[in-house]
Amino acid sequence: MPRRQVNPTRRGGTFRPKSRACPRLSAALVSLGTFLLIGYLCRSTGSFKDDKEVSKIEGDFGCTFDVQKLILVLKRTYGDNMRKVLHVGPDTCSVVSQLIKEPETEAWGVEPYDLEDANTGCKNLVRKGLVRVADIKFPLPYRAKSFSLVVVTDAVDYLSPKYLNKTIPDLARISTQNLVIFTGDPIHSKAEVPQQPRFGRSVKGKTRSKSWWARFFVQTSLEENEVAEMKFKQAASEISYKPRCQIFHLNSYH
Repeated sequence: MPRRQVNPTRRGGTFRPKSRACPRLSAALVSLGTFLLIGYLCRSTGSFKDDKEVSKIEGDFGCTFDVQKLILVLKRTYGDNMRKVLHVGPDTCSVVSQLIKEPETEAWGVEPYDLEDANTGCKNLVRKGLVRVADIKFPLPYRAKSFSLVVVTDAVDYLSPKYLNKTIPDLARISTQNLVIFTGDPIHSKAEVPQQPRFGRSVKGKTRSKSWWARFFVQTSLEENEVAEMKFKQAASEISYKPRCQIFHLNSYH
């Protein structure tokens, strides 16, 4: 009959060094666990900050939040014209980050407000030259027809007619084909929304009616793209999208 193996831990002298090492190992494991716990809590704190920022974007800049959900709809609407896209509006880093994930799509962004609280990803986009902060009341530093599509969200409601007469034509100037403008809808927005712009003093944003914008586009010689509008509505209806903003599809200057 084979003999049962003896448990070596019962032999006192030979294995005493290991027993002495156990407290040290336990202390090391406790320290490691404490370190991991602190790291987890720090990450959790950061995630709460991100959620707060997302909530702010959805609440104060609803059109920008909508665009982040409508990238595939825009792609179905404009097809090959989504190859070189410029987004102009708050939280442009989030929009650009999503656009550059799309195949065969290059994207840039203009932030008209502030980037002081930008996260690491946004700072990387700025460092790479994909995102910049600029005052859109003045001509943007891009050549004519630099982008196949320009998308503007939550950026023109706060401009007076004096600056709109310069800004909108300039946005059309840098687009080869199409300009899409998301603006506040008087039905879903307050009449006046206080907002602190990145440049200059505080202003009060005023949502304008569809008829007001129609007259403005005529005055600035911009034509609405009815074909793109129909494609967009059809693609949006397939995902049950209910717009909270006014969306204008315009042809660029030729």
